[in-house]
Amino acid sequence: MNILDKIIQHKQKEVEQRKELYPIRLLENSIYFSAKTVSLKKYLQRNDKVGIIAEIKRKSPSKGIINKYIDVERVSIGYMQAGANALSILTDEEFFGGKSSDLTTARKFNYCPILRKDFIIDEYQIIESKSIGADAILLLANVLSEKQIIQFTNTAHELGLEVLLELRDEDELNKYNDSIDVVGINNRNLKTMEINLEQSFKFASLLPKNAVKVSESGIQKATDIIGLKEEGFQGFLMGEFFMKHSRPEDACTQFIKEVQHLIKSKEIATI
Repeated sequence: MNILDKIIQHKQKEVEQRKELYPIRLLENSIYFSAKTVSLKKYLQRNDKVGIIAEIKRKSPSKGIINKYIDVERVSIGYMQAGANALSILTDEEFFGGKSSDLTTARKFNYCPILRKDFIIDEYQIIESKSIGADAILLLANVLSEKQIIQFTNTAHELGLEVLLELRDEDELNKYNDSIDVVGINNRNLKTMEINLEQSFKFASLLPKNAVKVSESGIQKATDIIGLKEEGFQGFLMGEFFMKHSRPEDACTQFIKEVQHLIKSKEIATI
């Protein structure tokens, strides 16, 4: 059994437990349930920012502990002050050390799009996402069927949430449809945990030109962003690169400055 299979198996048990502990009626009483959401899609298309989706992730199955004692309030505010377009919050506890309250904390201190990054296998989790303050949810094409993706996307939209559909293999392209708000290309193989940035470049020409595209995992240099932008990507989800520093928000600030410098240099060179 690979790591993804283990995660999904555990998630199925976890969701059933959460349904008993936190019934839907209780979730619908959350102060965030009727709150207006912020569009991830629109924020990724802003010309005044470079497209970074800055992630808060304490650990991962491939790297183990990355930054165990992170201050979500400080880091999330710092990410936004650095110029990130959006936040991504890992809420899986067993494998990534996150929790739902991390997202709620980030929501409390930031007016920006927040992506709930988890392994969504049940509509209950979509309702839960809205109740904790998320603006968008992640759906994994290699976990869900085409029918489930359509169903979950409709449910999300009914709640005012947007959907980032993550693709990994070319045979998952048929699961993409025009109702998807943002499409992500994961450069990490969730079965082997190996990373290859070429995944994004390979998919660039296979996706519709009007799709809002995000490259996920493996971005290490400002020049990676420039190359991906030239291929039509508007978003760049980065977590481990920032989180391995004692102050992730400072690493994010420096990285965004480097990207902005390269963009400005290219613009001057073309004048």
